[in-house]
Amino acid sequence: MERLYNEKIVLSIRETYPEIEVYVPQEQGEINDKNAYADSMAIAKYDTDALLASRLMVAVLDGSTIDVGVATEIGVAYQAGIPIIGLYTDSRQQGAENKQKLAALKEVAESQFSYINLYTVGIIKMNGAIYNTSEDLITIINDYL
Repeated sequence: MERLYNEKIVLSIRETYPEIEVYVPQEQGEINDKNAYADSMAIAKYDTDALLASRLMVAVLDGSTIDVGVATEIGVAYQAGIPIIGLYTDSRQQGAENKQKLAALKEVAESQFSYINLYTVGIIKMNGAIYNTSEDLITIINDYL
């Protein structure tokens, strides 16, 4: 599901900005062919070299937790001064004014809101921004070109 969602986002970016090259780690057959072999250092070098050659990082932050690989890439991009824009569409962000949802925060294990790692969010926001729709994210890419 995540792979298909990423493919949809990347397709929209490529259609909107045909002049830019988009690197997607999951598209790299050399290191993702599960019938072949690529060790951890080969994978890290391949993806890090591509990231460091980039002008912008787009990070999909949806899911129950931020993927460890994505979080690592965010740290590398931040340290290298590469702007990062995140996409976080979790619908549980809605309802911040709902009194029942707010009251549920006082009950153990009843939070109606999503959790996202604030350290990783902070790293992104110090050198970029986070958007809650793919349309907003794709539109803002133009500001980084």
